[in-house]
Amino acid sequence: MTPGEQARHWEHPALPGVDLLRARYIRHTFPRHAHDGYVIAAVTAGVEGIGLPEGAERAGAGAVVLINPDTPHSAYAGEEEGWAYRVLYPAREVVAAVAVDLSAPRGTPAFTATVLHDPATARMIADVHAAAEGDNALAADICLRLLLARLLTRHGAGPATPRGRPGGQAVAARARELLTARLADPPGLEELATAFGTSPFALLRAFKSAYGLPPHAWLTGERVKAARRLLDAGVAPAAAATAVGFTDQPHLNRHFTRIIGVPPGAYQRERKNVQDPPRGAS
Repeated sequence: MTPGEQARHWEHPALPGVDLLRARYIRHTFPRHAHDGYVIAAVTAGVEGIGLPEGAERAGAGAVVLINPDTPHSAYAGEEEGWAYRVLYPAREVVAAVAVDLSAPRGTPAFTATVLHDPATARMIADVHAAAEGDNALAADICLRLLLARLLTRHGAGPATPRGRPGGQAVAARARELLTARLADPPGLEELATAFGTSPFALLRAFKSAYGLPPHAWLTGERVKAARRLLDAGVAPAAAATAVGFTDQPHLNRHFTRIIGVPPGAYQRERKNVQDPPRGAS
């Protein structure tokens, strides 16, 4: 990391299905990628730039950033000094469960705004972090539920509709299934197109329309997600790298750090601390 940058990516047993990130970045840039779940962030200093399919956004101190599942986005310093923030990454089912409690339609809710100038909500995000960092399980759970209820009530909508044309969606979905099945040894674009009776350009266009990313960028993100699951299970970073198709551990380190925000070794140490509490802890 650049001097002055710091990050902690972790989870707390009281918040199953939610990852937490507290970080300050100056030169670090997150490439365009997408998450299976949501991104809910509170910018605490500086300015974060967010690249979205519909254009760029800027979020300064006190702002809240909301990104829906499967939404391709990038993140970067919006000013020379960089930015600091606290982030929650709740899984779809965590947010959907709160939505059901609020009598919302079943399915994956969508937030209707990306950047909110809402210091009060930003403080609620900070409250979740503070409770988790203080190991106050009850407070962490309550603060999270109150935060999600506030966001869904004020900025929530029903399940998002799929993007792209129906025919293209079917081809893109089949291509995604094949890439997922062959994560470590993926077919080339020509082979993919031939397998589904289309042209390489048509497949590329359909895939990007459906998922917001070209197949190679989407594949890199999926490899990082698969590596995370292996790291969570205790697999060494070097072994995780080769298992998901990266050339070696430095290759994994580079992409993992760019997308997750911390190196795989630091990520795994935080998981081990949660799974193996000190003796005498309850």
